[in-house]
Amino acid sequence: MNQGSQMNTPINGEIVERKIAELEVPDIGNASIREIVQLVSSIEAATGDRYIRMEMGIPGLPASAIGVEAEIEALRNNVAAAYPRIDGIQPLKDQASRFVKLFMDIDVKPEGCVPTVGSMEGSYAAFLVSGSCNKERDTALFIDPGFPVQKQQMLVMGQKYETFDVFDYRGEKLRAKLESYLAKGNINCIIYSNPNNPSWICFNDDELKIIGDLANQYDVIVIEDLAYFGMDFRNDLSMPGVPPYQVTVARYTGNYILMISSSKVFSYAGQRIGMMIISDALYHRHFPYLEERLKVHGFGNAIVHRVLYSMTSGTSHSAQYALAAMFKAACDGTFNFIAAVKEYGEKAMIMKKLFTGNGFTIVYDTDLGQPVGNGFYFTIGYPGMRGGELLHKLLYYGISAISLSNTGSTKEGLRACVSHVKREQFGDLETRLKRFNSDFPVKIEQT
Repeated sequence: MNQGSQMNTPINGEIVERKIAELEVPDIGNASIREIVQLVSSIEAATGDRYIRMEMGIPGLPASAIGVEAEIEALRNNVAAAYPRIDGIQPLKDQASRFVKLFMDIDVKPEGCVPTVGSMEGSYAAFLVSGSCNKERDTALFIDPGFPVQKQQMLVMGQKYETFDVFDYRGEKLRAKLESYLAKGNINCIIYSNPNNPSWICFNDDELKIIGDLANQYDVIVIEDLAYFGMDFRNDLSMPGVPPYQVTVARYTGNYILMISSSKVFSYAGQRIGMMIISDALYHRHFPYLEERLKVHGFGNAIVHRVLYSMTSGTSHSAQYALAAMFKAACDGTFNFIAAVKEYGEKAMIMKKLFTGNGFTIVYDTDLGQPVGNGFYFTIGYPGMRGGELLHKLLYYGISAISLSNTGSTKEGLRACVSHVKREQFGDLETRLKRFNSDFPVKIEQT
């Protein structure tokens, strides 16, 4: 029995331990996101207690009404009766091309704007095809920390990957670190998220130029995950066609694939639709081994007519009309999608103060010498506790998260997601954190 289960904690310790045992995960710190979700739900069902749930990054805001109405109209027009084009309906392709021009200031033809069943399908397709372009280049490189499930995708495909924690390699230091991997000649693609899941650090133009320059020099593909598009709230990126724009590696290389999700910025997660934006140059590029491997000419054709066709044979017809409408409204300036999600940043600021006021630290606390921004995620640690131990103990206090080790981080601590914590729970959160700090006292720095 864990020592915590003997204490008089807010959640019944014996039930917590029993449910952990039923999960059959030897180390709770290594549990996946979905396993933690299952665990906490089972504890809530058994105890009747409500957790402060920070383990899963799913939207906590209503879906965009613009998307909902457009999808309803599409369904009434009987699109559900017809298969969609695998490469996407033309209105969506046109509006996606327009969106990246007005909010990123890059030019991509509609042909290379391809809808996927969420960015999850997009990343799977990108990994598979990138790993099939050159027989000698059999390894992907993750700039971590990052989204844990992407490495699970590599596991499922049987593909190799390498990884490093970027925290100590910001700015010009990033060049030498990347080159130490690329010089081996086995890397086919580089993957990162910007803003970063979970640290919320954001690469700037100088760092993205380093990545782009090295992608050109070593001829590797860059997969830029923009799941939190425009959500670096330190800059207002909400005005179409007006700087500042969402920063991107696309300004520095033609070897890129961008992943744009509808889940967070449009709160449209349930309909499982995202966009792959493949550069014009890469879309039409031929790779001899790719053509031998997948029996198709061209990178873009391999994505669309081999991988996406084999996986889902296209993306929900009606959801494509929804995303097209949201892109159009954003581009027309009638839908400020950034303003709609600023709630996440405001909640993060409050929650960080509650944690740091009760002995916790922010693990990734700076971004190139400046305080890290407030957004969808933040990272927490507690003096003297490893990440898995902290997660285990917090479960007794009705607080859930995931270990940073699952994200490829070398730091000890947890990833906290703000989306499903309601403002009315802040009082409970503060009470539980005060109790935790009382039971495991540390000196609190005054700020």
